[in-house]
Amino acid sequence: MDSWRRPSVPRLPGRGPEPRLRDTASGELRAAAAGPPEAAASMYACGITPYDATHIGHAATFTAWDLLVRAWLDAGHPVTYIQNVTDVDDPLLERADRDGEDWRELARRDTQLYREDMEALRVIPPTDLIGAVEAIPVIERFADRLADRGALYDLDGDIYFARGADPGFGELSGPGTPTGLDLGQMRELSHLRGGDPDRPGKKDPLDVLVWRAERPGEPSWESRFGPGRPGWHVECAAIAADHLGPVFDVQAGGSDLVFPHHEMSGSHTRVAFADQPGPLFARVYAHAGMVALDGEKMSKSRGNLVFVSRLVAGGEDPMAVRLVLLAHHYRDDWEWTEPGLAAARDRLARWRTATTPSAPGTPTPSAPGTPTADATPTAAAEADLAGVREHLAADLDAPGALAVVDDWAARVLANPAAATDADRRLVRDTVDALLGIAL
Repeated sequence: MDSWRRPSVPRLPGRGPEPRLRDTASGELRAAAAGPPEAAASMYACGITPYDATHIGHAATFTAWDLLVRAWLDAGHPVTYIQNVTDVDDPLLERADRDGEDWRELARRDTQLYREDMEALRVIPPTDLIGAVEAIPVIERFADRLADRGALYDLDGDIYFARGADPGFGELSGPGTPTGLDLGQMRELSHLRGGDPDRPGKKDPLDVLVWRAERPGEPSWESRFGPGRPGWHVECAAIAADHLGPVFDVQAGGSDLVFPHHEMSGSHTRVAFADQPGPLFARVYAHAGMVALDGEKMSKSRGNLVFVSRLVAGGEDPMAVRLVLLAHHYRDDWEWTEPGLAAARDRLARWRTATTPSAPGTPTPSAPGTPTADATPTAAAEADLAGVREHLAADLDAPGALAVVDDWAARVLANPAAATDADRRLVRDTVDALLGIAL
């Protein structure tokens, strides 16, 4: 599946610090990449189900992972970033049926809209964008591994994963973790998030579908399990393992994916690769908060959505939209408001004015030993670069990074002679490379 065009990313002087993330499983602040700076950093981010895309909740989540990619690149890491698109699933099929549309056309159109929105927001594309449909052979091979380990069972033609096959089940969200869900809470969340804990005949209420047998009027593919289509959790586990291996650095997604999705994907992988020593699946789990509108979580089911494409079509600068997203820490829940968007517009205007090259004849501070006043950035501007880097390295603290640039802009707007044009270029490149904001 094609991705979108990569934005240009300026190269900054020096190298940024290693980014650290708050790991959902442990609650600890951990290095996001296991290897040294020259080693590749790896991330799997759960992507969209392509209907009603791209709303601000999507945009906030994928902008957060874009910050991590940028911080990794600045620290010297090559990055392998895999993202899926669940282009066949119950909600997509239900929406297509409701609207009298071919599900493939709905998936194609909304995936393209998502690409355009990500490009407008200057999100660095994943190394590979993988659709569930194109990955069905990969998913079937992964399911074969689960079957060979006795972890699957048949229920009226549907193939389920037995959670009891994984002694480590609950390592992400169960008792003793910061999430701390008991089995009753897991069962409730499973019901709310697409599971079927009350289906008669299951060995355990929390067992999940790996292969859904063909239903009349639904798409299906041949497999060793009979005609049907894959479940959601095994989709991500299989794609991640195929492209990144059974161990990788970061599993990323919205906080509503902690359970059951990421718990189950990790569980599938531990069972499928139980012959391999050491911890499996993600070293670090990163989860973004939810975005609300009018006091309620923004969601497709409620229909209370703000769309990136509609904002841009209405004349909104995508960089102002991105600044709204960066004004909130990625792990926080927050609410989209018009005053928040207005504040982002004002911030963008201030930054653009402050980074505009000085008029001819404007005095600028000189740096000792340099041939011209603005040949190299001053120590103050270099300190601002360091400040932005430090905030992003500390669990992607975008609001703290914005405050550093705000302070610099305020000084320059109050006294244009406080910065050289080299300072302005450095700040402009810093904002572009690390925050993704084109000034």
